[in-house]
Amino acid sequence: MKLSVFCGVSVDGFLARLNHALDFLDAGGQEPHGFEEFYASVDVVVIGRKTFEVVLTFGKWFYGKKRVVVLSSRPLDFSTVKGGVVEQMSGEPAEIAAELKARGFKHAYIDGGITIRRFLAAGVIDRLVITRVPVLIGEGILLSARCPATSAFTT
Repeated sequence: MKLSVFCGVSVDGFLARLNHALDFLDAGGQEPHGFEEFYASVDVVVIGRKTFEVVLTFGKWFYGKKRVVVLSSRPLDFSTVKGGVVEQMSGEPAEIAAELKARGFKHAYIDGGITIRRFLAAGVIDRLVITRVPVLIGEGILLSARCPATSAFTT
């Protein structure tokens, strides 16, 4: 099973604003960066609870019919998800990856700040694509916050 991260960050390295808003990611007039092709290649999306809560504010279910796994150790309410296929899991990144592989999934999109950092720290990410958005936001949620270097990404 392949686990990939595909994310946009501000020039100053933030994945999201402090309030988890992602408004700066659509700076307008940007060139395509291959997200649509990437997204078409995955068969499951793994996100954290906070990312799930942010996505619910978009008004429309962002992930379409793609299977979405929300990571949380506390119960979640999926009743507001219209048209999506959502489930909850908890555990360590390697355990989650093994469970998804055992269920026949081939390519997972790992998304959300904490979730990305946990999977990177566990050394289970196979591909990391980071696109710099040409804006400075000054403060927010860093991609690299408290994430130790892993052998997969060091030389």
